[in-house]
Amino acid sequence: MTILQLSTSSGPGGAERMISSLAEALNRDGTRVMVGLFRPGWLKTECEQRKVETRVLPLAGPFHASWFRECLRLVRSERVSLIHAHEFSAIVYGWVVARLAGIPLIATIHGKSYFSDKGRRRAAYRIVSRSGQFVAVSQDLKRFVSARVGIPVQRIEVIYNGVASAPHVSEEDRQACRAELDLRPESPILGVVGSLYPVKGHQYVLEAMPTVLRACPEAVLLVAGRGELDVALKEQAKRLGIERHVRFLGMRHDIPRLLAVMDLFVLPSLSEGLSLALLEAMAAGKPVVASRVGGNPELIVEGRTGILVEAGDVRGLADGMVRLLADRPTLQRFGREGAVRVNAQFSIDGMVEQYRALYARQIAS
Repeated sequence: MTILQLSTSSGPGGAERMISSLAEALNRDGTRVMVGLFRPGWLKTECEQRKVETRVLPLAGPFHASWFRECLRLVRSERVSLIHAHEFSAIVYGWVVARLAGIPLIATIHGKSYFSDKGRRRAAYRIVSRSGQFVAVSQDLKRFVSARVGIPVQRIEVIYNGVASAPHVSEEDRQACRAELDLRPESPILGVVGSLYPVKGHQYVLEAMPTVLRACPEAVLLVAGRGELDVALKEQAKRLGIERHVRFLGMRHDIPRLLAVMDLFVLPSLSEGLSLALLEAMAAGKPVVASRVGGNPELIVEGRTGILVEAGDVRGLADGMVRLLADRPTLQRFGREGAVRVNAQFSIDGMVEQYRALYARQIAS
């Protein structure tokens, strides 16, 4: 069985990280996976590092005829059994190729922000759903897609994103990371990981920091990620007078080390499918304060593994962070229970097995 994973974006982002992890795990277990991209970028590099075969099929514009010819030639020459496409462009283009090749299509939707506001895109998804099998990464997203787009619920399966167990970070490495980031021994460390785009809500956690600092004057916020709001967020921190307490780290390749130094993970997003950053933080034993959006309530058991607040609620974010930083036993208990929950219900092995079973059903049908 050869699977072509077709990605709209080359990342970096949660969907792209999920694709590389899924492809690597399937390859390791004997299923041949190739990743097809419209352009080179982070995902190509990541897949190559994971020894996953990648093919770049350049897309010059909408419905570029030569792209379809090249992709169909690839599917036939490599004897691809199924196309697994991710997000709008890859799903629609992949569906056309799958129909021409006479093979199944699986279409995974990772979030709400890419298609629902355009009638033509909703119509395209309804057409694809007549023969393609859709996957949503959370129950919330499944309900949204069915209600907003009009895809029958039986054409949408939920497969949660999964993550591996958190890698071990030695105490020596943890202390080295603190020293590199100029973190004082007594400083409580909060952290947020994600691309610096408006939908991720970084501005709200910055607005909450003055309240946090009145209760915890030595607290420091780590912000890992890059994106269009980089300059604006740094200017906001300066206006709020909190720049000494915020470290803007850019894109990092050592997230496990950063998680190891954090006392509390914050996810202030305005929209989510199922956040890999949140899953990895919980797997690493970090208690969380997160917005009540998307799949977050399906991950977080309120009062046991974290605190949920309404999206954009600065006061709620601040109160949640202060409450947990002031209650070390609860902080530690939330972290332990979160790690147990992720390892039991949101593992990468579980995700891989569900996709493998779905592939087999679609190929056999």
